Amino acid sequence: MDALRGMRQDLFHHAFAYRPLPRLSVEAPFVRRFFGRWREYATWTPHALITAAGLFAMLVASHSDYRGAGVNLFLSLLALGPVLLTMVRPIGAFWLSMAATPVAAVFGSSWGDAWPWLPGSFVCHLFVLTIVALRTRPRTAAWMWILTGLYGAAAEIFSAAPEGTLDSNTAQLLSFSALILLAVSLRHIRRQARQEVTAQQTVTAAERSRRTLLEERTTIARELHDVVAHHMSVVAIQAEAAPYRVENPPPELEKAFATIRENAVAALTELRRVLGVVRAEDYEAPDAPQPTLADLDALLANVRETGLDVDRTTTGAIRELPQGVELSAYRIVQEALSNTLRHAPGAAAKVEVSYVLGGLGLRIVNDPPPNPSLVKPSPGAGHGITGMRERVTMLNGEMTAARTDDGGYEVTVFLPVVAHAGEGAA
Repeated sequence: MDALRGMRQDLFHHAFAYRPLPRLSVEAPFVRRFFGRWREYATWTPHALITAAGLFAMLVASHSDYRGAGVNLFLSLLALGPVLLTMVRPIGAFWLSMAATPVAAVFGSSWGDAWPWLPGSFVCHLFVLTIVALRTRPRTAAWMWILTGLYGAAAEIFSAAPEGTLDSNTAQLLSFSALILLAVSLRHIRRQARQEVTAQQTVTAAERSRRTLLEERTTIARELHDVVAHHMSVVAIQAEAAPYRVENPPPELEKAFATIRENAVAALTELRRVLGVVRAEDYEAPDAPQPTLADLDALLANVRETGLDVDRTTTGAIRELPQGVELSAYRIVQEALSNTLRHAPGAAAKVEVSYVLGGLGLRIVNDPPPNPSLVKPSPGAGHGITGMRERVTMLNGEMTAARTDDGGYEVTVFLPVVAHAGEGAA
């Protein structure tokens, strides 16, 4: 029942539906070989090939000396029509070829001819099977091949001609068409497999990007935990010690400091609980404090030891910034210089740190590699820019990353910092 349902869906449901053959894309490998107006003409190549096949079938069908000109013309049209119909109604072309075969046999056959496929019908049906198989799917090609064999067997069984007077050519048609349809089916399977692989690669790349993004966010969450936990611990300790620094503190003050300490401890507990969801089991909190811009000189010295010539320029009034901003700025510079080492080995780099009104500006630019033909840069993971953008977005900042006119690369970042009331008054 499933097989019959599939045959009905492939060959009977909307059998004569209008399905025009599309032109080739101008970006197709074959079409790109042409230029100008010839490229436009090359997009009609499939239609031209089908028309040539129809004309060839028409020529084979009309090649007979013992039939009249009218019969030859009629047989030629019977061979031409189904082939041309494959360009607009492929399944209908198969049924027209099946219907034209007995009609051609009645009007054009004689004793001693091949049966039930006259030469024109043989070539026409072979072309139709091939073109329809190319335009549909392997299951449809299998059904057409089976019905062709059933028709040939029925024509031989119910033929009224004396035994030995007709030479059956159904086996030859089935053999030729089986080889062709097998090749077409393998082509379909290969194309489908390539599409599935391409789709899977796209999904894998998206998942890899998403996983990298989540890992970067997890790293940021860990680092922020260490920063915030330190400050909250300081608040709790100061709140607990403050009443002892005042002689005879009033009860209201002791109660206020106790409330501050309780809230700080509760916030610290909640922070650790939330971070436990994203923290890996093998993660260990760093023993040393998180780096800041004060540690930038040590970072640049370490980078110079690898052979990278890097200069640092600092402008504006150096001031202490929130630790989260300084940590993100340090990580952005670190990642930008790592990208320079991977993608432009041997090139010089510049790091500019600007303390401006309302925030912090960063500019990391590197020159193009000195010998790109001799040195092969490491491709890297390709997600360093993503991590930097995550940090900038977290702080509501702005970032641009693009190639320079001379072939280098430039990363520009602005991290806003809200000024305190005391700073504003100053």
